[in-house]
Amino acid sequence: MAVNGHRAPNGINTTFPSPTAAPPRAFSIEGFRVQTQKLPILKAGPIEEMTKMLGIAPPEMIFGDNLVTIEHSASQWGIKFDAFGALDRVDRTGERRLKVAYSQEWQQSREDQHDIKEVVKPFDWSYTTDYKGDLAPGSREFQASEDPIPLELLKRPDPILFFDDVVLYEDELADNGITMLSCKIRVMPARLLLLCRFFMRLDNVLVRLRDTRVYVDFGKKEVIREYIAKEEAYSKICDGLASRRDDVTAVLRDPNQMADLLPVVEKTLERVGLGT
Repeated sequence: MAVNGHRAPNGINTTFPSPTAAPPRAFSIEGFRVQTQKLPILKAGPIEEMTKMLGIAPPEMIFGDNLVTIEHSASQWGIKFDAFGALDRVDRTGERRLKVAYSQEWQQSREDQHDIKEVVKPFDWSYTTDYKGDLAPGSREFQASEDPIPLELLKRPDPILFFDDVVLYEDELADNGITMLSCKIRVMPARLLLLCRFFMRLDNVLVRLRDTRVYVDFGKKEVIREYIAKEEAYSKICDGLASRRDDVTAVLRDPNQMADLLPVVEKTLERVGLGT
């Protein structure tokens, strides 16, 4: 079962990584197979190809060959996380763009770097994505659920058999902040957890977090997917941190600390059973 292929919006088939890429790291357990791949930033040719297929200018640092996949061969189920799939979820209508003073500065910086004026249309230049991963063709679909990820099981001191941290894309928003998408995965003897995190900090404007967690229970052959969106005005966060002794700048730059401070604006839970 392959979960590495994509069909671009305009019908062009593309596959990441390329045939010449180094093989991914792989780990198999209880009928599940995890793969991760970390390669250098895309070069000019692949970047321009991706720009044409997506119809938006790429982030400054795009790791188009990087990926994380989880597969269960017995049920022909799989899910993949990569930069192309995430960027394909970025708003291209311009309706959800951040309409702030930095917008024109960002646009000019991209036009200076790439000859893409004929390709780029108004879009969310913060690269905000509600990406939840791409299911492999034929995979069983997730269904809405009320059962949360069992955090108490994840807090157990179980040995970590496999771990990786994979960056998919990053941009400094014309030196006015940061936007980044990454995936972390850890595998334990009875379960695994994947966290795909989008973090965006636009200085003096907004801080935003989008977390997709995929939890797999090997014994139950069950997958739970949780999506949580959080955000808050930059000034309000600073006001809340004013009474703390922490370095406010350091806190604002730490996605893990921001995850505990930002209010939830959206949350969904889904599950899929992979047993016979």
